[in-house]
Amino acid sequence: MGANSSLLSPDSSDGSTHRSKLTLGEIPESCVALVLSYLDPPEICKLARLNRAFRAASSADFIWDDKLPLNYQHLVDDYLITNPRKLGKYEIYSRLTRPVRFDDGNKEFWLDKRTGGVCLSISCKALNITGIDDRRYWNFIQTNESRFHTIAYLQQIWWLEVEGDVGFKFPSGTYSVLFKLRLGRFTKRSNRRVSNYEGVHGWDIKPVQFQLSTTDGQHAVSKCYLENKGVWEYHHVGDFVVDDSFVPTKIKFSLTQIDCTHTKGGLSVDSVVICPTSLVKDFKALL
Repeated sequence: MGANSSLLSPDSSDGSTHRSKLTLGEIPESCVALVLSYLDPPEICKLARLNRAFRAASSADFIWDDKLPLNYQHLVDDYLITNPRKLGKYEIYSRLTRPVRFDDGNKEFWLDKRTGGVCLSISCKALNITGIDDRRYWNFIQTNESRFHTIAYLQQIWWLEVEGDVGFKFPSGTYSVLFKLRLGRFTKRSNRRVSNYEGVHGWDIKPVQFQLSTTDGQHAVSKCYLENKGVWEYHHVGDFVVDDSFVPTKIKFSLTQIDCTHTKGGLSVDSVVICPTSLVKDFKALL
């Protein structure tokens, strides 16, 4: 539909030619805003580019009330530096869809642009990794493959234990915990990325175990063999449910393989992701 599309017939029934066209720019802003309130955020942003009227209507606060999480004010007050009183609801939504770092930059959260769901990512540097300070076992590698620009790479170890925890006021709903892992790493040769699988071993003997627990008694355990080399994968740890958006949910999670009958190595650990369960497929589709 163009900006000059006719919304009413140009001619009356008696054949007269008096003006009866209504352009998009002439639709009352309140009517436009009401229509936009029924759309998803990406659709609203597309229509906002049509003309000034749609752009102005798209920033109406009542449109974004239902798009923002119930506890969005907590996220703004605790994590956004800018004075929130100067921001409209659209501006708040826009700010929160961009990653917001906290805990010395080793954790970040953001709103999914399409659904407004809260997602959280935890860097490998915020995890407790057995032997991480001994370069015989682990190395931190700088890379653009990670949103935190750092991954932990396992050379070789008998006892694998990676643990972490976080306390956060998640909006009510069901969430999934995922470990982002890869077997092998990339090295540079003649300015080209080359896959390096030389150190990958021990993962076909016993499965690794993932666990999560929450302070309100929720618990999940899963096991799997690590098989695919050279590709990042999100490994599903388990799910938990948040009932109260205004009380911090404290979660502990871990990755272990503590069978000391064999060594294992060649594992890259990027991060742990916590996201609404409905978005898990979207994360996996990014890889």
